[in-house]
Amino acid sequence: MVRRSERKREDPDLGILASRTLFSLQRELFGAVGEQGHPELRPRHGAVLAYLDEEGSRATDLAAQSGQHKQVIGTLVDELVALGYVERRPDPADRRAKLIVPTKKGLDEMAKSDAAMAAIERAHAQAVGEADYAAFKRVFRLIAERQSAGTP
Repeated sequence: MVRRSERKREDPDLGILASRTLFSLQRELFGAVGEQGHPELRPRHGAVLAYLDEEGSRATDLAAQSGQHKQVIGTLVDELVALGYVERRPDPADRRAKLIVPTKKGLDEMAKSDAAMAAIERAHAQAVGEADYAAFKRVFRLIAERQSAGTP
């Protein structure tokens, strides 16, 4: 009988493949951004920074896009405010609501993160071929959407 750990190593399921990819990607991305002047950031901060618009975003939108609870986003925003990456401002469209707006430091991190991610994607596309990488992303997006919608 084949041990479960051996079976998972030889034929990893979607969860294992996704987690290996995510954790490795986070190490590479946050390592690169850290070397470029943002060493205090951690992968958990990506739940805010990855979805943040330059003009600001509402916490409820960040929660919906990242799949995190609003309370988690609130805690992460508090951390990013303390680190100088974002600030809270009144939403001009609704004075009762707050926008999470990147500071100059936040905008710098966002630009460096986008550039690092683009470089990672280019390297994968070169390694496997542009067409295969484009097909992989298209299929992976479909699977992610189906999984998120609860229809695996």
